[in-house]
Amino acid sequence: MMVSKITGKGQVTLPKAIRSKLGVEPGDSLVYEVEGDAVRIRKVEPFELEWHRAVSQTLTPEWDSPYDHENYDDL
Repeated sequence: MMVSKITGKGQVTLPKAIRSKLGVEPGDSLVYEVEGDAVRIRKVEPFELEWHRAVSQTLTPEWDSPYDHENYDDL
């Protein structure tokens, strides 16, 4: 078992063994899946539909103009 602390800003340093196991490097993205009182952390692959759907929710209304709908709704 490995332990790390949460900083005052809510940040956590992943232990080196975990970073190595996940194959993550600076700039990579992680996804957090809550399961009851536990959290599963995974590396986001270059294109992962679930991650993109989650991120897209944060883009509204910035990406919600008539122009955006006309050009991107069929993607």
